[in-house]
Amino acid sequence: MTEQHNNGVFDNPEEEESFEELFESYMKEMKDDLRVGEQITGEIIAIGSENVFVSTGTKIDGVADRSELVDKDGNFPYSLGDPVTLYVISKDESEIRLSKAMAGESGVYQLYEAHRNKIPVQGRVTETCKGGFRVNVAGKTAFCPVSQMDATYVDNPDSYVGGDYEFLISRIEEKGRNIVVSRRELLERQIAEQREQFLKTVSAGDIVEGRITRLMPYGAFVELIPGVEGMVHISEISWSRVEKPEDAVSVNDPVSVKILDIREPEESGRQTRISLSIKQALQDPWQNIGEKFKHGDKVEGRVTRCADFGAFVEIAPGVEGLVHISEMSYKKRVIRAQDMVSPGDTIPVMIKSIDPENRRISLSMKEAEGDPWLNIEQRYQAGQKLTGSIEKKETFGYFVALEPGVVGLLPISKINAAANVKEIESRKVDDPIRVSIEAVNPAERRITLAVADEIQEGEWRSYKKSDSADSGMGELGEKLREALKSKK
Repeated sequence: MTEQHNNGVFDNPEEEESFEELFESYMKEMKDDLRVGEQITGEIIAIGSENVFVSTGTKIDGVADRSELVDKDGNFPYSLGDPVTLYVISKDESEIRLSKAMAGESGVYQLYEAHRNKIPVQGRVTETCKGGFRVNVAGKTAFCPVSQMDATYVDNPDSYVGGDYEFLISRIEEKGRNIVVSRRELLERQIAEQREQFLKTVSAGDIVEGRITRLMPYGAFVELIPGVEGMVHISEISWSRVEKPEDAVSVNDPVSVKILDIREPEESGRQTRISLSIKQALQDPWQNIGEKFKHGDKVEGRVTRCADFGAFVEIAPGVEGLVHISEMSYKKRVIRAQDMVSPGDTIPVMIKSIDPENRRISLSMKEAEGDPWLNIEQRYQAGQKLTGSIEKKETFGYFVALEPGVVGLLPISKINAAANVKEIESRKVDDPIRVSIEAVNPAERRITLAVADEIQEGEWRSYKKSDSADSGMGELGEKLREALKSKK
């Protein structure tokens, strides 16, 4: 290794020449000058008790007050070699003063320099006044219009009083006696820089955090960072069906969103359009659906919509199944789904089949309710007499409901063989009728009936009276009285 004398000159002439070349190259890279108001980024080269020294890229190092660089908790977060971005607020042949913003008793001259060079100044809001705020800037009283206090609408002016903020001087006249400042211009500048940096760091497919700022009939707007908003279309809010955005989310809700697309504006002055999805930031509810549900499970679901062929029922967020009208009831014939259920109803259903690949689930209401034909032969036997109600009249016979979901057929031949044919034929749908069980076939869900040969007292009380005089029931009344006498 080459030795070096106390005077700092190298013994080796070649190394001395090399040092001179490096120094000359270093000096060439140095800037000739900096302007007051210019923003620079330099490395911290020394940290003192009161001052911090920063390389400026020129032959003169910069000096900043250490107190300006502490965080909100009063801690100094920097180390030697850390980069720091500051403004040049003054300079001479021996020193360059740096600052985050002009503050303190800087003098009118420096305020004029801040105005001319667009340097931020530190100010404290002292009170509200007509049309805005009074702000103390470097010992001077400045005016900030309410529209210039923030980048958004100022809803509560009093909340700014007592706050320390950075401002840009919009106008300074009469040797500092008339000063107008704007915080909005500075914020918009910062927001533009943050927006540019943010858009450089994200791309389609990224999942980021945001906050819902407003709702529209077609979707929700989400603020990703101040000044950068994206839109979630209503179809991308939830895996569940959403009729109105407010049914699923609210303003100020924090949300995770997936970036679907970033579209640069075709015209200058327009903002970048960002398409977002809330649901795609969450797990697809159809993943591993077979582990959550299986054939035969009885669950509760919410009716989301009705169609001519059935009703759609949501059994888990984002998981809908179909109840076909043929699966709605054992107890009656269903013509329209709306006759059984309405959107919003909570109903029990049984899972009949699951097709994860096509995202289809078949459901049954009647299976969840139970089959009334189960063990039917234990409740009905041949020769048993009971009262049913006429459900439907056909040319070949009457369908008679014995209980909800259990209907038997009274053939026309059995009606014609009855002693009171005319009276039976005069009965209407829903009228009661006395029948006897002739045969039960559970496999084919058939019960054959006959007219009962026994008339019970009070059986006809619900019938309308006929127009015949005195008796009020004519021939039917006579037969009924005779039957009652014979029973006595």
